[in-house]
Amino acid sequence: MTSSLPQHERPEGAAKPRKIRDGVFWIGAVHWERRLFDALIPLPDGTSYNAYLVRGSEKTALIDAVDPDLADVLMGQLDRVDTVDYLVSQHAEQDHSGAIPQVLARYPSAKVVANPKAKGMLMDLLAVPEEAFITVEDGETLSLGDKTLEFVYTPWVHWPETMSVYLREDKVLFSCDLFGSHIASTDLFATDEVRVYEAAKRYYAEIMMPFRSVVEKDLAKLAPYDIALIAPSHGPVYPRPSFIVDAYNEWVSGPPKNVVVLPYISMHGSTKLLVDRLTASLVEKGVTVELFDLAVVDIGKLAMALVDAGTIVIGTPTVLVGPHPNVAYAALLANLLRPKVRFLSVIGSYGWRTKAVQTLADLTANLKVEVLDPVFARGLPAAADYDALDQLATRIAALHKENGFA
Repeated sequence: MTSSLPQHERPEGAAKPRKIRDGVFWIGAVHWERRLFDALIPLPDGTSYNAYLVRGSEKTALIDAVDPDLADVLMGQLDRVDTVDYLVSQHAEQDHSGAIPQVLARYPSAKVVANPKAKGMLMDLLAVPEEAFITVEDGETLSLGDKTLEFVYTPWVHWPETMSVYLREDKVLFSCDLFGSHIASTDLFATDEVRVYEAAKRYYAEIMMPFRSVVEKDLAKLAPYDIALIAPSHGPVYPRPSFIVDAYNEWVSGPPKNVVVLPYISMHGSTKLLVDRLTASLVEKGVTVELFDLAVVDIGKLAMALVDAGTIVIGTPTVLVGPHPNVAYAALLANLLRPKVRFLSVIGSYGWRTKAVQTLADLTANLKVEVLDPVFARGLPAAADYDALDQLATRIAALHKENGFA
């Protein structure tokens, strides 16, 4: 796909702008090598930092700037752009805004368009001078001549200052982090929907799920807009918006599924015996089980599984009377992500004494769940322990059926 932007000298191998609509271009950067985000989130497929250039008949706007690690990629593409009148900042986090100082250095007359909260954060995070800003309110518009940008506040997806931008004439929604996916790809559009679905679900689970109630309101707020394309800040552009909007509605508002997510770790085999027995008993009763050995797990896969889970069962041995540290980390993660799970239990083993159940209950206090009776074996499981696991499986299967989990 080629661009109609003016051509200037550029470094050999630099990225080229890619046309989305007449006068609308992707000029972001693909980070093929990145494998960890915020020193926390695994990126098995890399990521992209999407910036967009909108050229109207009178003014030109740049929507977002890229992560500072790849600022040179953005600046190389801007070699083809004589003037930027407005730099729209949808989100102050550095992967969206890190290159703003370089852009302003090249276009000193450009104004940073942001909402009041973003203005303050950009001044603090990037030392952008106050006189560089134009602030906009929810629903306000900015004319570029024959193109009009409408600013739509979408706070807490996933920072308090986040907003989206709707390009009225072309029916393009620049959705910021909402609907994003971490994928490094040469595909401008989401043509491989199977691959994009998995990446977008991982992204939702890790970043958006803690704000599920807010996302639900934002989906309702955006529903009246006539949207032909969704252009997020990470991942490919959606030429079929219903694909990702329908997925979000299911993840956010759909009921939990007939699924038990079972993160566990086993030090000397006893906890694994319990896990295997409970898994077999649940499967026998028609319940799907997703197992995660926390010694080797991709924590993003666990987050994805939590999106649909009806029940979480945590499996842990006892370490110094508490849960294994890896298990405590997984419990804390679930507590932070706040999935729509309804039931929780703990199984495990101990040698002489355990407070693992109480500790894990404290670590998952944010979850709105019914806590089911735990099953703990002293040393190797005995017949009574296996019977208790079968009873737990029966209880879980019955609760899933009563609540309509399919």
